[in-house]
Amino acid sequence: MKFTKMEGCGNDYVYINGFEERVDDPAALSIHMSRYHFGCGSDGLILILPSRVADARMQMFNNDGSESEMCGNGIRCVAAYCHDRGLVNKTVMTIETGAGVKTLRLTLRPDGTTETVRVDMGAPILEGLQIPSVVNACPVVGHPVTVEGVPYAMTLVSMGNPHAVTFVDDPDTAPVTTDGPVLECDPVFPRKANIEFVQVIDPTHVKMRVWERGTGETLACGTGASAVMVACVLNGLTERHAEIALPGGKLNLEWNEQDGHVYMTGPATFVYDGQWLQD
Repeated sequence: MKFTKMEGCGNDYVYINGFEERVDDPAALSIHMSRYHFGCGSDGLILILPSRVADARMQMFNNDGSESEMCGNGIRCVAAYCHDRGLVNKTVMTIETGAGVKTLRLTLRPDGTTETVRVDMGAPILEGLQIPSVVNACPVVGHPVTVEGVPYAMTLVSMGNPHAVTFVDDPDTAPVTTDGPVLECDPVFPRKANIEFVQVIDPTHVKMRVWERGTGETLACGTGASAVMVACVLNGLTERHAEIALPGGKLNLEWNEQDGHVYMTGPATFVYDGQWLQD
């Protein structure tokens, strides 16, 4: 089976062209292909599939086999794949996801390949019960969650998947890999949550690390960066447009005041093509 490895700001997935290949058990395949040393090493698996309502459909699985609704970095790579590999002959295209249909605009290099992709991430969900969480409030700003006596003030945002954002002095020294998995599974989040540890540098520059639900710490998270943009504005810490620095690179985010949508712009990079030989 043929596959392609791609990454967006270091958020790397294995991509399979479902227009040509058939995958019977994508959850199990994601676990096997994502393994380091024994597989490709990745944050998970994304299938690029035909759609009845959009130019293409993406179906994504984390490296533990769990299915996720949406991936901001992943959908940029799907759009770049569709354009550069000739599946969709458009620079403005629609991609169906588990969080609805998203519209993407591609900026091309002089040779016609994709350089960056701007994604309309849609409007954030701020109603606590819909995120989902057990908090009946809108918005949910500064909700206390405790890990072994250490309090965290969480701002809750859904970008089609649940996020909990907490502000820290320095993400580099924050307990992302220890407190992140505990916060992910806290009872306040009935479907678990992605956890963002965020430092505001100035009103247009933010730094973050993320513990992703079902994956662990990743170098970038597009829906997470989108949620961080919203959380920063809700807490009065930034303007509505900011550059967000993640360990794998930088993304430009805007929470548009006119339509209420979040727009994310960033790279989508091909790494290599391969052939999976295991059963």
